[in-house]
Amino acid sequence: MSAAIIFVLLLVLMLTGMPISISLGLTVLTFLFTMTEVPIESVALKLFTGIEKFEIMAIPFFILAGNFLTHGGVARRMINFATSMVGHWYGGLGLGGVMACALFAAVSGSSPATVVAIGAILLPAMVRQGFPNKFGAGVITTSGALGILIPPSIVMVMYSVSTNTSVGSLFMAGVVPGLLLAVFLGVTTWYRARKYDYPRQPKASWGQRLRAFKESAWGLFLIIVVMGGIYTGIFTPTEAAAMSAVYAFFVAVFIYKDLGMKDVPKVLLNSANMSAMLLYIITNAVLFSFLLTHENIPQQMADFMIGTGVGVIGFLIMANILMLIAGNFMEPSSIVLILAPILFPIAIKLGIDPVHFGIIMVVNMEVGMCHPPVGLNLYVASGITKMGITELTVAVWPWLLSMLVFLVLVTYVPAISLALPRALGMM
Repeated sequence: MSAAIIFVLLLVLMLTGMPISISLGLTVLTFLFTMTEVPIESVALKLFTGIEKFEIMAIPFFILAGNFLTHGGVARRMINFATSMVGHWYGGLGLGGVMACALFAAVSGSSPATVVAIGAILLPAMVRQGFPNKFGAGVITTSGALGILIPPSIVMVMYSVSTNTSVGSLFMAGVVPGLLLAVFLGVTTWYRARKYDYPRQPKASWGQRLRAFKESAWGLFLIIVVMGGIYTGIFTPTEAAAMSAVYAFFVAVFIYKDLGMKDVPKVLLNSANMSAMLLYIITNAVLFSFLLTHENIPQQMADFMIGTGVGVIGFLIMANILMLIAGNFMEPSSIVLILAPILFPIAIKLGIDPVHFGIIMVVNMEVGMCHPPVGLNLYVASGITKMGITELTVAVWPWLLSMLVFLVLVTYVPAISLALPRALGMM
């Protein structure tokens, strides 16, 4: 009964147009003060202790690093390198866009940042070369979603905070699925370009490729700094985030010099605004998780589902459908912070690996970012392309279909996610 009241209350508040974070907080306070004897002191204490986690510090640092790289010319150099490698195939610039998104994702940790950084440069170039606007928009909108799957990923940090799963293991588990999804999107791009005979670029010489690599090397080296540092144990994922912020600042301001010292305060302010918004959502989600635990709701749901004999396959189908539906109304951070405390205990009881389940959640978030009405990447791409959301939705469907096929694959073949962390001895 209490579960029904909590979820109906949350749904009603969300339907009024209230921000997710405030809806969560009001749901918790309304329920606790009207239907339980929980003292106000314990709520205040949970509010502070709930976000007193070392891993949360990684979020503002990754946001800051992503903003320095977005404004610092790193994206343009990555695009040049990517197109020099694959530009001579069918849909050359589109394939270059997929590869550039994968590379930029490995240094930014954010999907919208990837769409903005790569899309703002690549889409006008594709239109100039004769590609239809819809084709370019479809490529960038979906490939930008790689930003939350290829590590470092802000969404993975949030899953870690919600479930106490190792961030390092999650990061390593995201590498193979991230690269595989990039291949899926690349094949879709190539197939459609070949079908409609879209332009190809002249094949770059190895000398040109080497020059493009040298120009982008400072940005690409950040991948080694973050992933290499975590794997070798030189620093934790949170310390890696701090290192990436300092490194990104140094590269953008002193090496590439695309960002002047006078621009740094603006980047810091933008990062602070985004970090404050996410931390406010996390704070209220921690309270919501506390309420669910206090009312023993995840345990009751786990016992009910196991009692029905639904099994692992059935649960994963239901979990995927639930997350895809949630993707229609909420952005990834909110979905992870609300659904992880509910679904995670059930997954664990059914024997599903917590790292594998984390990757499944992240892939669902990726799909959600690319379809209406709340798909964040759609809105970002709409701002760049000046296309309407309906038109963009039609444009992305071939790539969205390949993402759904990939979701099924990653859901039922755990080895895709777990092979690398197991090989590195992290599990």
